Amino acid sequence: MDQLLVPTAPASYPLEALKIQALSEICQLIGEAVHLDTALARVLQILHDILRMDRATLVLLDPHRQHLEIKVSYGLTIEEERRGIYGLTEGICGQIFQTGSPCVVPDIYSEPLFLNRTGSRTTIKKEHISFIGVPVLMAQKPVGVLTVDRLFGPETSFKEDISFLSVLATLISQFIALHQAIIRKEKRLVEENRSLKAELHGRFNRHYIIGQSRLMQEVFATIEKVAPSRATALLLGESGTGKELVARAIHEASPRRDKNFVKVNCAALPENLLESELFGHEKGAFTGATASRVGRFELADGGTIFLDEIGELPLALQAKLLRVLQEHQFERLGSTRTLKVDVRIIAATNVNLEEAVANGTFRNDLYYRLNVLPFHLPPLRERKSDIPILLNHFLRASIERNDKEVELSQEVLDFLMDYYWPGNVRELQNLIERLVILTDKNILYRSDLPKEMGTALPPQTTAASPARSAATLHGLETKVSTGNLPAHHSLEDIERAEIKAALQRNGWVKARAARDLGLTQRQIGYRIKKFKLDRPEF
Repeated sequence: MDQLLVPTAPASYPLEALKIQALSEICQLIGEAVHLDTALARVLQILHDILRMDRATLVLLDPHRQHLEIKVSYGLTIEEERRGIYGLTEGICGQIFQTGSPCVVPDIYSEPLFLNRTGSRTTIKKEHISFIGVPVLMAQKPVGVLTVDRLFGPETSFKEDISFLSVLATLISQFIALHQAIIRKEKRLVEENRSLKAELHGRFNRHYIIGQSRLMQEVFATIEKVAPSRATALLLGESGTGKELVARAIHEASPRRDKNFVKVNCAALPENLLESELFGHEKGAFTGATASRVGRFELADGGTIFLDEIGELPLALQAKLLRVLQEHQFERLGSTRTLKVDVRIIAATNVNLEEAVANGTFRNDLYYRLNVLPFHLPPLRERKSDIPILLNHFLRASIERNDKEVELSQEVLDFLMDYYWPGNVRELQNLIERLVILTDKNILYRSDLPKEMGTALPPQTTAASPARSAATLHGLETKVSTGNLPAHHSLEDIERAEIKAALQRNGWVKARAARDLGLTQRQIGYRIKKFKLDRPEF
């Protein structure tokens, strides 16, 4: 055996060097590989590029263990690969698979067992095409066959090729085994993930929304009733009550769950950009439109689109939205071609649409088209029994993110239970994140809470309910101060005073005033124009 491995002539040394080079590149490739098929195809390409082994093919046992089929190849067309299916005892490949031993066919044209089922060799003009095949073994059992063609004469010795290909077949079997182990591990992780989600689902009731109060149980029940239908849903409630979470829950519980859920904030973009965002545009439709763009409605085709802050949608776009609701049709900006989509619309607002209709800022017909399934989300102060589990959830998440150990004292818990929460769940979440990030303590006390939280009691005004209604109606998240208002003030008086006070506090910088009030720049710009609040000249 040792004598067979010693080169018989100086001419064999370059071939040995090439085989070492090929093995080195293949080992490096397998070590860095991520995708099985891509890596195996590259291995077979190396055989061709370095060792001139043509039509290298890896034939593997099919998943049902009924036949052998080509897994990857180099030098075969897709159609030729598809024809490469063999019975377990059929032809040369079947013989190698059954015996678990290598095989050489010096001349395929004189071998009746050589099937040439792929038909890839019919156009080759060579006197002799030699065929070499070695078994691919896994746990000492054959799982496939590795084959190559050699275009040499009958005088060629194939022992070294068989030895080299046998080593390569061992590497390939180990690579496949590793890949299968990774797949099994991924499946286990997926199942564990599903199990954990199911556990969380049961822990926090349904739809992955945290809440055990009676009001939240009613919300969950409504989600389950609304989800199966195709009707438009309108989510109503103060800012921070979780409208996007509910919209996503409706989508996930609907038959559209496997399609896209697309969110659009109608108050976040200027009118001209918002139209393009919703409906898309063609190249050259406006300055800067250097390419065509698909709109959000097209992206949501077959799924759900969530239109947040629908009350801020400009009147011109309201007409286009109404057409989509009625006819499921629209045109991109700059195009005359009508597109048709199947989209379920879920809209949300924290403003009073009925009053907006009365004021002429919202279309009456669109309001009634949206208000098919109205959905009222309760503010946090009306579901205070959910505050402890919300605190626990947000605190645990923030501790994990920030790698800290923080606890809330009983006085903090008592205060947070009694606090008015004008910003609802979003305010609670942001507060916990802020406290965990900024503290150097292990236990937080009342003195660690932000000073602006003030008292736990609701805002005290001479007209508390109208003031709170106005603040909520127009998205104002701060406490209403009526000290500078006349005794008999209207809702518009309250809103105007709050906008002006915020601008004065922030040096008439609109962006800062908007953040102060929890509004977008577009929202505050609309109100500045509405109330004619021009910056005073100094």
